[in-house]
Amino acid sequence: MTAAMLMTVGCKNKQSVEKSEIQQKVDEYAVFELKSDLVAGLSANEKELVKIFIQISEVMDEIYWDQYFGNENRKALDTLGDPAVKAFANIQYGAWDRLDSEKPFVPGYGERPKGANFYPVDMTEEEYAALDDPLKESQYSVIRRDENGKLYVLPYHEAYKEQLAKVDALLEKAIALADNAGLKKYLETRREAFRTDDYFESDMVWMDMKDSKLDFVVGPIENYDDALHGLKCSQEAYVLIKDEEWSNDLSKFAAMLPEMQKLLPCDEKYKKEVPGTDCDINVYDVVYYGGDCNAGSKTIAINLPNDERVQLAKGSRRLQLKNAMKAKFDNIMIPIANLMVCDEQVDSVTFNAFFGNTCYHEVAHGLGIKNTITGKGACRQALGAQYSAWEEAKADVCGLFLTEQLIERGEITNTTVAQNYITFIAGILRSVRFGATEAHGVANIMCYNYFLEHGAFSRNAQGKYVIDVDKAREAARGWASIIIAMEGEGDMAAAKAYSDKNGKVSADLQKDLDAIRDANIPRDIVYKQGAAVLGL
Repeated sequence: MTAAMLMTVGCKNKQSVEKSEIQQKVDEYAVFELKSDLVAGLSANEKELVKIFIQISEVMDEIYWDQYFGNENRKALDTLGDPAVKAFANIQYGAWDRLDSEKPFVPGYGERPKGANFYPVDMTEEEYAALDDPLKESQYSVIRRDENGKLYVLPYHEAYKEQLAKVDALLEKAIALADNAGLKKYLETRREAFRTDDYFESDMVWMDMKDSKLDFVVGPIENYDDALHGLKCSQEAYVLIKDEEWSNDLSKFAAMLPEMQKLLPCDEKYKKEVPGTDCDINVYDVVYYGGDCNAGSKTIAINLPNDERVQLAKGSRRLQLKNAMKAKFDNIMIPIANLMVCDEQVDSVTFNAFFGNTCYHEVAHGLGIKNTITGKGACRQALGAQYSAWEEAKADVCGLFLTEQLIERGEITNTTVAQNYITFIAGILRSVRFGATEAHGVANIMCYNYFLEHGAFSRNAQGKYVIDVDKAREAARGWASIIIAMEGEGDMAAAKAYSDKNGKVSADLQKDLDAIRDANIPRDIVYKQGAAVLGL
């Protein structure tokens, strides 16, 4: 699509109405300055590293625009006359509202291409099947057409050669500055990974990076944007500073993962894999988001690496982004709870419960089953484009279940089982606003419908939610069992049929979401961020 195709709205009245509607969408994102008191405790070298990491993140941001929307389309946005449309396009990284089923909002754009800009928009399945190149199914390649219209494969290190040359030079500076041995080795191996598109070694090294005050999650990581084949990974970056006090409180739980695996409420045949224990659960302040993680809804916790080989060998790292989490809790969760949760239970919506549910969501990603029991290979490959939503659903409900177990064992003492379940259900009302096309949104809609069907909550005379904690606990067990079995069987058709039927917003839920919207409660956060904001 070219700039000429960005048509203006026909009449003046319609133009003003659309501007008002788009401005309302922009206003649904609460502006939050991404700061951290932890910056003051950094050394001079560490502060310089943060600045370099931010520069690299800006390059990841540039690449991501091309991966999701295309550089030509991005240039076309500059011709738009409506500043609200421009602002919203910058939040969404394109022309489609990620939190409203990816509906187009920029004039001249239709439905989002399922393969984003990883594949030619006009590519047919027959053409793709006929393309004889094993790299076509790489997570780190794009498909393009040559001058004769024939498909060919381009690995990331060639497709984004110019941008990655900037990253390489910046990483060279960062490596020279890094005092921490683990961080230095990670930066060295990540630099090589950008050159080769082989991220395994750097992921393994990252797992061993235990004592660095700084962390830098960077590269092609998540595959949510590839709704065509569920393969291609999007570029992103997080710049992180460890909160050592909060991290120490969580560190003891890593060794408990094998025991937690045995507790899962599912058939024994789905929990025979033993999760790695060489992993950590730590708390960070995030001071910069770039690329995929900055688009639309903002991530408040990280569970990586995604590579099943690394997970089985070493587990995974769970990074809780406390300042971002608190921003969402204060600006979104509390207003939703005040509006939607009954007076008798609203005080049970607490930050400690919200933090715990989010923390153990990430723990639960490492539990369950990674490889099907039906000979279909890894669950991720067997379920294809269905995998992300089911995996997020598993992490939600299994994380809730595990938090309950740890509270009852006295391992978690700053919240109660009731608070965690009430906060969890209030949190669903926040998360379903992500939309029915986003993996987290679909996961939460399926969970909402299952919990409703099994009596976990009802509405009182005022239309507010009353949570039956006992029934919610039973619903959590039943839902977890269904999800883990779905992943273990690897039946893509069954997974799609279930989510198609149960991953839809009902009329009653839509009324609740409309009430939340009409109350002008923010849908998510947009960050004012950068070195200047941090005072660097």
